[in-house]
Amino acid sequence: MPDEPSTAAPVTPAQLAQWRARHQQCKQAIVAELLRPGRPGRHIQTLLRQLSDATDALLLQLWQHCALPAGFALLAVGGYGRRSLFPASDIDLLLLTPEGLEPESDARLQNAIEQFVSNCWDAGLEIAFSVRSGSQAMADAQQDLSLQTALLEARLLAGDAAQFGQFQQRFAQGLDALAFLRAKLLEMRQRHARHANTPYALEPNCKESPGGLRDLHLILWVARAAGLGSSWQELAANGIATAIEARALRAREAELSLIRARLHAVSGRHEDRLLFDLQHSLAPLFGYRSEAGPGQRLPMRASEQLMRQYYWCAKAVTQLNQILLLNIEERLNPSAHQLRPINERFFDKGGMIEVASDDLYEREPHAILETFLLYQTQVGLKDLSARTLRALYNSRHVMDAAFRRDSVNRALFMRIIEQPEGITHALRLMNRTSVLGRYLWAFRRIVGQMQHDLFHVYTVDQHTLMVVRNMRRFFMAEHAHEYPYCSSLAAGWDKPWLLYLAALLHDIGKGRGGDHSEIGARIARRFCRQHGIARADADLIVFLVQQHLIMSQVAQKQDLNDPDVIAAFAQRVGNERRLTALYLLTVADIRGTSPKVWNAWKGKLLEDLYRATARLLGGNRPDPLAETERRKDEARALLVGQGSAADAPTPAQLDAFWQRLDFGYFIRHSADELAWHARHLASAASPQAEQVPQAPQVLARQSTLGEGLQVTIYAPDQSDLFARIASYFDQAEYEILDARIHTTRDGYALDSFQIELAQAQAEEPGSATAHAQHVERALAQYLQRAAALPPPRARRASRRARHFPVNTRIRLEPDDKAENWLLSISAADRPGLLYGIAWTLAQMQLEILLAKISTLGERAEDSFLIRGQALRDPRLQQELERALMAQCQLG
Repeated sequence: MPDEPSTAAPVTPAQLAQWRARHQQCKQAIVAELLRPGRPGRHIQTLLRQLSDATDALLLQLWQHCALPAGFALLAVGGYGRRSLFPASDIDLLLLTPEGLEPESDARLQNAIEQFVSNCWDAGLEIAFSVRSGSQAMADAQQDLSLQTALLEARLLAGDAAQFGQFQQRFAQGLDALAFLRAKLLEMRQRHARHANTPYALEPNCKESPGGLRDLHLILWVARAAGLGSSWQELAANGIATAIEARALRAREAELSLIRARLHAVSGRHEDRLLFDLQHSLAPLFGYRSEAGPGQRLPMRASEQLMRQYYWCAKAVTQLNQILLLNIEERLNPSAHQLRPINERFFDKGGMIEVASDDLYEREPHAILETFLLYQTQVGLKDLSARTLRALYNSRHVMDAAFRRDSVNRALFMRIIEQPEGITHALRLMNRTSVLGRYLWAFRRIVGQMQHDLFHVYTVDQHTLMVVRNMRRFFMAEHAHEYPYCSSLAAGWDKPWLLYLAALLHDIGKGRGGDHSEIGARIARRFCRQHGIARADADLIVFLVQQHLIMSQVAQKQDLNDPDVIAAFAQRVGNERRLTALYLLTVADIRGTSPKVWNAWKGKLLEDLYRATARLLGGNRPDPLAETERRKDEARALLVGQGSAADAPTPAQLDAFWQRLDFGYFIRHSADELAWHARHLASAASPQAEQVPQAPQVLARQSTLGEGLQVTIYAPDQSDLFARIASYFDQAEYEILDARIHTTRDGYALDSFQIELAQAQAEEPGSATAHAQHVERALAQYLQRAAALPPPRARRASRRARHFPVNTRIRLEPDDKAENWLLSISAADRPGLLYGIAWTLAQMQLEILLAKISTLGERAEDSFLIRGQALRDPRLQQELERALMAQCQLG
């Protein structure tokens, strides 16, 4: 039986209110200090301990009024256990009961515990509370790694110290340090996977993401479990960390802790994610600003500067985490691997490169780049050992300007670039260990540089290495199925390293203000000169860096069926070798921006532009009339060879149908599309038909590209037809990728659309066929309604678009013949934007002749060829631009 319950007097409401107010006053003072711009007056760890100590004091007061008998112990566990309590963190408590006692079977004990918990909440403490005996806690910890970790940091707050001491001793004796290490490493890998295995997320979790606080805690947990210390100083004293590393770890922990504490303070809740709106709020607290002073130019937003600081910190944590965990594992489980000499400087230690001496890099700086060349070229080497990682980390000062100028180092770097295999892995490892940015100093400027342009989801350095990886895959037979045309072109390329180097340098001018392509071209020219690259090869690299955006812009914004567009692009490119290189770089670049940006339609546009330009550069001057006849002949063959003869129009019907269409129709549609339209529409439009149908006809099928749908509408033309079609697609949540607008000679619209299904729609079984059938019925019915077009609704843009808005740009200019007008719109994308634009044009009775719809992540880049009387009046032009601006800003 337990001792008699305590006779302590119950706490009164007045006492609770007084204690709560005192605790809140302390907490508010700490939050106020965190919200003052600049560094807090006291070290962040001091502030966190102060909040922890204030919480200790309040809990001790509550415990003194708790009617529990002797033998119970109140423990702080988790982060609170290590006296690191953040403003909005839960307060983790464990009530340690005497062995053999089951409080739930004793009403008096149960009531006392419930009253204590209730008093904690009434006093303003948000606690996470559990009740266990020592044996129960140890048994549960064997099944629950999180509990085992929390108990590792248990701290006595009040109660029976002897009971707690016995529990600590039993827990330490029952802890298998090596098994704990391996379990925590697996847990870390799983946690990293939940956060995409990158510290460079747009909205990283400063606690859980790779390189976050949890990676630092992990080092201390496994070190404590192994008896190697519970602080950075103790780890250094035990030879797990060097003094330099201990200082770096302490500084990084303070930096991340301050970010996390301020996240809690600014948001007023337990928020560990650096959300876009919180990035804006936090940046001024760290002294960052977006506005430039007199004579100054700041190329980065304040939030981008904050995130760069965070990414650099997370990168350092990732490096140190790997070094120390490998050291601890080696201490717990000394490696049985034999050291196999690679040369006089390096060993192979079970697949890891091991330096022959700790000071190798300081004595022989050339060995730094040699490390990565060996990693790239030696079969079986898959990583760097802890000793090598530490040697690299401690030799950072060696990689100075003289190191970069050294001819041997330059030759070694070029050997890495020119290797037939391993380029992606080598460059990624060089970046992870900070060697790439220290050798290629301009690259260091883009490490951790976030791009708030609404379509890049990686930092510039991560995007760059993704582009190198994409380029490399074009040259790998095992990846030829991904982009067969790119792979076929790459197979005929004589110097792959030129393209790898262009990919590495293509965005190196970012983050400096000004045109990054021009800045990058100058950097590339200097790099080529310093590294002895032949003039012709250097010219190609510089061209690719300078022009790496042009092919995407032409393909997605201009009419590729216009011979003048192809001729102008061909003149800018100059020759087929440059064209092929630019095409491969463009595909690799777009694919490396975001998983959402690339699609089959963009791929088709780029391939069409490449093929048309290659024909022109090869001396095959375009003959539009001959091309039209070729497509007609191919379409006739398809009509005979596909489907049943009964479905095919007669030659007379086909000729009559095609006579109603102008040259632009044939040059903008493939032979397959000509045949598809003719099979379904020619008989209805033939001279033998009683009348041309007045009801809209809608054709839909799965796109020949394998993604989305092709939709064609055949209906009597009307000025707002495009807007009506856009209205339907908007309501049905289909995204328009392309629109080709045609009017027959007798006033019928023959409009074709390439649409993309939402991801959830596309994943439905048989979705393409089902959606095609649905669109044919529903869109035809929708177009027959006589109701007026509904005004566009205000629709919310994404959080990213709201917090990093794109400057809306609207340009209206006449074409070369001054008959039609080209309208270009660049704005943050949002649901309903295209319909809002179409509705505005319809309200001003403007006809859309051609539409080029391009979405780059969350940025819309749309172009329209339009005509109408309103365009002849400058005042109405201004009214149109104002109305379009209002639509773009409606979200």
